Amino acid sequence: MMGLKTLLLSALAATGSATQLFRNTGTRSGWDRIQTEWQGRVDEITNNPYEGSTALKFQQTYDTTGVYKGRYHSEVHKFNAYSHGDMRFYGFAFRLHSTWDLDSQQNFDIAQFIADFSGVSSCDGYMPTTMVWLRGRRLWTRTKSGTVCSQRTQSYNTGVDVTAGVWHKIVMQVRWSPNNDGQFKLWYDGNKVVEHYNIPTTVSENVPFQFRVGLYANGWYDDKGIVGSQVNRQMWVDEIAYGTTFADADPAQW
Repeated sequence: MMGLKTLLLSALAATGSATQLFRNTGTRSGWDRIQTEWQGRVDEITNNPYEGSTALKFQQTYDTTGVYKGRYHSEVHKFNAYSHGDMRFYGFAFRLHSTWDLDSQQNFDIAQFIADFSGVSSCDGYMPTTMVWLRGRRLWTRTKSGTVCSQRTQSYNTGVDVTAGVWHKIVMQVRWSPNNDGQFKLWYDGNKVVEHYNIPTTVSENVPFQFRVGLYANGWYDDKGIVGSQVNRQMWVDEIAYGTTFADADPAQW
């Protein structure tokens, strides 16, 4: 007679099984690195999480004196989030502060995949491929292909205008490939807003990529200044996960 464990394994083999490779319920613990620059902060809070008892609050403040010339990261990092050939789903919930200025046309990254290429390329050190960002109120994302020395970037306008002060969900499905057999999809609040097949989704150098979420005020650095007058930006992130099925990553399903 088959034992219970054998029956369960047989059922999983017949139906396919989900594998949640990483999950974080809005805590500072469990990350491979927490990065803050300048006056950036990453705090674990208990008021108004997406669900459960905690969420992560990310803050950045622009240096109005002009003395600081560096970048403005406030992020959490999970290493080894993808390599060539992986098909994975990534998800998180985020909320912008209710006073977030949605009119200033400047980029604010909220998630990115990045790797250290210093050992395999002389053209760049740490370089991101896919990013998810806000420009004004519009949500954007992208893929990057080619090589580190000859990059090809494809940006996607999701058509979504984000509202401040309320929680939103993002889920991404990516088949990571440097060839024309990759896939790239993004859902916003349960609606699929980006879908592309048979495209390259990463660069040809095969190194382990990190998954980072949080507030990276990259527009302040890239534009060498601030647009508008809001020198302090705050956002919250909760229920961050990735795995092999949509349910593994969807913040509402785990």
